Amino acid sequence: MGRKLYVGNLPYSATDENLSAKFAECGRVESAKVITDRDTGRSKGFGFVEMSSDSEAQAAIGRFDGTDYDGRPMRVNEAKPQEKRSGGSRW
Repeated sequence: MGRKLYVGNLPYSATDENLSAKFAECGRVESAKVITDRDTGRSKGFGFVEMSSDSEAQAAIGRFDGTDYDGRPMRVNEAKPQEKRSGGSRW
């Protein structure tokens, strides 16, 4: 079990700060980041939370997966490692 969690189906009003505050109910939050569109700055509806221990991360999954967050059922699970992307040009 890792400490980094994927949090999906977030309301577009979610911010790093209120996501961190929500997950602090389950322990110490190392970081919380809502992913935003680079052009509009609007939330893409998902983010990542890193808890300080595996047990806190597991507690957060149990506590928040499927629960309502401003009218949307959150999806919370262990984050998968980011896949390598092939570089740049399409030419």
